[in-house]
Amino acid sequence: MDLEQRVADLERRLAALEEARPAAPGPGEGDFWALEGFKERLAELGAADGGVLFTGAVRLPTGEQYVWQAGTLTGDLLDDDWQPAADAFAALGHPVRLRLLREILGGRRTAAELAELDEIGTTGQIYHHLRQLTGAGWLHTTGRGRYEVPPGRVVPLLVVLSAARP
Repeated sequence: MDLEQRVADLERRLAALEEARPAAPGPGEGDFWALEGFKERLAELGAADGGVLFTGAVRLPTGEQYVWQAGTLTGDLLDDDWQPAADAFAALGHPVRLRLLREILGGRRTAAELAELDEIGTTGQIYHHLRQLTGAGWLHTTGRGRYEVPPGRVVPLLVVLSAARP
């Protein structure tokens, strides 16, 4: 079989595959399958006030993969004391800390690697920011001066960042 015939054959097969596969809905196109399932679950629980669900399946540039979801009833959220959340939000309220988190998720895990970055500050300043993030639960140390975002915080961190987008 000559090259032109093989290319034409491949193009035909690709077109057939694309026709057979339903198009994935884009953002804002009304595909609320996660929400609909959550609403059914809320109805089963008799939660008339509703709730909040966030979920994610993430693959980091380092190859690590995380899946996570959390759901909370509206009444529980409104009745809770919100003050304990202040430290977690405050730790995220500094541009250098957000950059450190992004770099750590991207694979730079040691203070030495982070210190090589431009516009991060001195080693002492970096350690200050790392302590703030660690104290608020956004980071933990894995030994030998290595930092990572705990697995149960990767998706919540990305959710918070998504929610903060304009």
